[in-house]
Amino acid sequence: EHGGLDWATARSQNSSSHLYQWAEKHEHARPFVSEKHLRSPVVVTIDFDEVIDADDLAGICRANGILDIGGYRKLGRNQLRIATFPAINPDDIKALTASIDYILDLLL
Repeated sequence: EHGGLDWATARSQNSSSHLYQWAEKHEHARPFVSEKHLRSPVVVTIDFDEVIDADDLAGICRANGILDIGGYRKLGRNQLRIATFPAINPDDIKALTASIDYILDLLL
């Protein structure tokens, strides 16, 4: 029922599209890759303005059970990196953006 390349591709695309659209609409976030046709459907990287410390944001998430969303350490950017593999439920991605919005409302 939930198998095959078409299903897996659509599921990842659903999750990554949600994250990219969320970042594009957020006043303090933006996709790391600006050209839509070059964006990954399985790993979404989001840059944040200086007003938000992405490491602090990831730390708050980690303390509350949201794991493995830290940015690429070697790039030294203020960002989160979020996997959108087929095994990840798109509803969890939507809950993640709602959680980030809640945290940012508290921090800002």
